[in-house]
Amino acid sequence: MTPHPFENDLSGFARDLRSGTTTSEAATRACLERIAVLDSALQAFQALDAERAVQQAQAVDALLASGSDLGPLMGIPVAIKDIVAVEGFATTNGSLYPSEALTGPEGALVKRLKKAGCVILGKTKTVEFALGATGVNEARGTPWNVWDAETHRIPGGSSSGSAVATAAGLCGFAVGTDTGGSVRIPACYNGLFGHKTSMGLWPTDGIFPLSSTLDSAGPLCRTATDAILIHEQLTGETVPPANLNGLRFGLPAPVFFDALDSEVAAAFDAARAKLELAGVEFVEIEIPESLERSAIFPIIVGAELIASLTADKFESARATMDSVTAARAAVGLDVSAPDYIAATRRHRQLQKIALEKFAGIDAWVSPTCPMLPLAVNDLSKTEIADRALLSSRNTQIGNLFGLCAASLPTQQLISGSESAKPNLPSGLQLMMPAGMDNRLLSVSREIQAVIGFGPRPDMSKFI
Repeated sequence: MTPHPFENDLSGFARDLRSGTTTSEAATRACLERIAVLDSALQAFQALDAERAVQQAQAVDALLASGSDLGPLMGIPVAIKDIVAVEGFATTNGSLYPSEALTGPEGALVKRLKKAGCVILGKTKTVEFALGATGVNEARGTPWNVWDAETHRIPGGSSSGSAVATAAGLCGFAVGTDTGGSVRIPACYNGLFGHKTSMGLWPTDGIFPLSSTLDSAGPLCRTATDAILIHEQLTGETVPPANLNGLRFGLPAPVFFDALDSEVAAAFDAARAKLELAGVEFVEIEIPESLERSAIFPIIVGAELIASLTADKFESARATMDSVTAARAAVGLDVSAPDYIAATRRHRQLQKIALEKFAGIDAWVSPTCPMLPLAVNDLSKTEIADRALLSSRNTQIGNLFGLCAASLPTQQLISGSESAKPNLPSGLQLMMPAGMDNRLLSVSREIQAVIGFGPRPDMSKFI
């Protein structure tokens, strides 16, 4: 199998590209060769245009050779979640029901990526209409988590294919969206870094509107350093250095630390111990408002999804939809106008309350997901399916409170389990107030310097 073209970070590729050690065409062909070998098993991609990707890469190489440098993302092959419009590709939104018109034409985000010289490989699979945390999609197929070649485990959602493609080395990085954890959850379950951007930081035109109140977009990549490179190029901002010594991290309660898998708890505790040695102080903070998540989130998302689809179109699509997604979406049919207004009003209040909770606190930290990735076949058991729904418990709160957040791999901090599970990924979630993405990323970079990086999966097991 062709070696991983981004075995080092994206900055390393950028240096190699400019030194002549590699080319965009070479990296693109390497990704395409890995896709050809691996994706029949992984099912990360919904659509691929190999010929066009190679042509784009050749054009980028020619441009660089002529003296035109578009910046550090130039020449990197990228995968795009299939709720994001890309000219020349159909948009399925993970559904069998025709819904491309709801996504609209290619928006500003993809145009920025192209302007930066990124090579668009194709579209990655997603949970239907981006409504789901496990990554399961009965309608279009469920990507295979790269950390267990023997058992089909949930990849996390809804940016399932974007995470699997990145973790497997099928692209340099991938674009996802996050309405309730859809970047952070698959990042957690695939051993990646995921950045839930502050709402509005990345443009969302040309992206399927699951929830105009809560939607954001963000990258799935290997490290915080990669995320910083992407962030700086796409926003024009500069991420300053950070120092962990003297920072105060809040341990939010209730909810966040309930019912954790033992491996998740052990990894988080190991990360905390290392960060304390680096000078971070941890303090417990009470956030009783976090208990409101389970009541408010379904009202806002359900009502806004039905508003996007319309009730009639939803009923037409329902028969072919993923059963779990259909059931969650159907909640929106029964949301009254007064209930929706009350929920969105409370959402605005929660954002103000969250800011108050950050007084004297630099960040909140928690496990990203309370469990390791579950086996897909086990979701047929009611108790396992109910537990799977907790995948988004800790992440949805960040969206409701209007925060920016990141998930950092912690799998490397514990040895393999003796419970017949392989050494599966877990994550640490870092949360800060909206608009503090620069600080979030700089602190994340320093955290990774202390706790290390997630290992690479052994992709030879999928051949």
